[in-house]
Amino acid sequence: MSEDKIAMVGTPCEIMAASKLQHYTDSPIDVKLGLFCMENFSYKYFVNLLKEYDLKMDDIEKFQIEKGFVFLLLKTKETIKIPLSVAKRIIRKNCNICVELTSETSDISIGSIGSQDGWSTLIIRTEKGEEIVKGAIEQRYIEAEDFTDSQFALLERLAENKINKNLEHIEQREFLARPVLYQRDKSDDSIEKEFSESDFSDLRTNVIDVGACVLCGACEYACPENLITIDDTKPRMKGECPPDCHACFAVCPRTFIPENLRNDNSKAIGDYLKVLTVRSIKHSQGQDGSIVTTLLDYLLTNQIVTEALIVDKKDELAWKPYAKKTADIDEVVKSGGTKYSVCPVFKALKDTEEGVN
Repeated sequence: MSEDKIAMVGTPCEIMAASKLQHYTDSPIDVKLGLFCMENFSYKYFVNLLKEYDLKMDDIEKFQIEKGFVFLLLKTKETIKIPLSVAKRIIRKNCNICVELTSETSDISIGSIGSQDGWSTLIIRTEKGEEIVKGAIEQRYIEAEDFTDSQFALLERLAENKINKNLEHIEQREFLARPVLYQRDKSDDSIEKEFSESDFSDLRTNVIDVGACVLCGACEYACPENLITIDDTKPRMKGECPPDCHACFAVCPRTFIPENLRNDNSKAIGDYLKVLTVRSIKHSQGQDGSIVTTLLDYLLTNQIVTEALIVDKKDELAWKPYAKKTADIDEVVKSGGTKYSVCPVFKALKDTEEGVN
């Protein structure tokens, strides 16, 4: 393993995968910046939806989801809004079994819910996260204000709504014998036994083939034999798992969750130290106060991490997300803003270790 210390940005399921990588492997991920997320969309189906509005991905300057609509700011400066009730039909299937809104196993969680325009809601969850936020405030990267009771009530209510709605989906899937393993209440000893008897075939049966895969790429990254490949649809195995290897099954965010990472759904936003509303002093072109960009700038500039694992969009295929590692702050700034579709984020770690640029 290299001396890399990586700051990662991800959705709740991606952050859980990163947390499981930290738990079970010698992971280079050192800081986790988690995003608030209600759901994500299929890129392919989003392209098709835009055709109904005589639009192409190339036409769009910025996405924003709020107040029941997907807002599309076009390059012509016109704004188009698509009702979320319409956009719901292109949500990825696995999002319907996610009960986590605020990336509960991150060091710092970031989103817009509860904060005024131009500001972000920031949840400090760990001592490491607390030190980062303190340093960013002291060095005038960000400014912060207390989160009010009314702001917190809104955040908690929306988090509870997601839990309750998707627990219904989970119950329906379990009734149809489609397991939702990550919601199972098991002891660590029981989980270890399950993992010791599981390999990629079990991952395929219990996660991939039942539409629970989040396309994070953790299985591909963790495979010591490089037998797993992942594209825009799902992971695939080339060859056979070696005896006594269970890495892919262990690190998947949709298999059993160890006790120290598990929330029994009684805490709507998980465990935390403090909630603030914050705004960037240094950057303005990102999403909801540019806080993710600004925190990554702070971490890289102060050499707290060596690189950032981020999601950018492809120049040759508009808004198509792809993951990359970078230490270049200009690249971090360029990648700012939510993409609203997914890509295998851990592929960038695997590619770099294999010497692929």
